[in-house]
Amino acid sequence: MSTQHVLLGLLARGPRHGYELKRAHDERLPRARPLAFGQVYATLARLERDGLVAPAGQAREGGPDRTSYALTGAGRTALDRWLATVEPPLPYVASTLFAKVVVALMVADVERARSYLIAQRRAHTERLRELTALKTAPAAGLDDVIAADFAIAHLDADLRWLHTTLERVADWHREVHS
Repeated sequence: MSTQHVLLGLLARGPRHGYELKRAHDERLPRARPLAFGQVYATLARLERDGLVAPAGQAREGGPDRTSYALTGAGRTALDRWLATVEPPLPYVASTLFAKVVVALMVADVERARSYLIAQRRAHTERLRELTALKTAPAAGLDDVIAADFAIAHLDADLRWLHTTLERVADWHREVHS
C-alpha cells in the first residue's frame, strides 16, 4: 500500500491535520494495518518537502497546536496519476504461507507437512467465518463489507490452493527428496 497516496486521497476532500488523517485512514481502510501517528507525520513531512501538500493553518483543540495540510495542485496531479496507473499482477509468489509450505516439504516428512497444511486450512477457515460474520453484522458499514469481501476472496483462493496442495503433498515431497 502506498501510504503517501492514501493520505493524498484523504486530503482531496479538504484540509486535515495528522490525527484526522490517521482516524480517516483507519475508518476507510478498516482491515488494513492501522497507521502509526509517526508514520502519518513522517509521510506528511515528505509530501510537504516534495510540494504535494502545504500547511493550511493551525488549530488548538484542547491540546497541542495541530497543523492542517491541504493538497496542492502538484499533489492532485500525483494522486490522479497514481489512480490512473493499473496495478500489475505480482510477478512472483510473495507469500509467507507459500514459503512455509515449501520449507515444510523440504525439512519435514509427508505427515508433518500434511499436518501443517491441515492446521493452516483450519486457521483460514476460521478467519473466513469471522469475516463473514463481520460482514453480515447489523452494524457493518460499507467500508467493513468491502474490506471483508477483499479478504474473503483472498482467503478463498488460499483455501483452494491448500486443498490442491494437500492432494499433491506426497508427490511433491517425493520430488523434493529425490
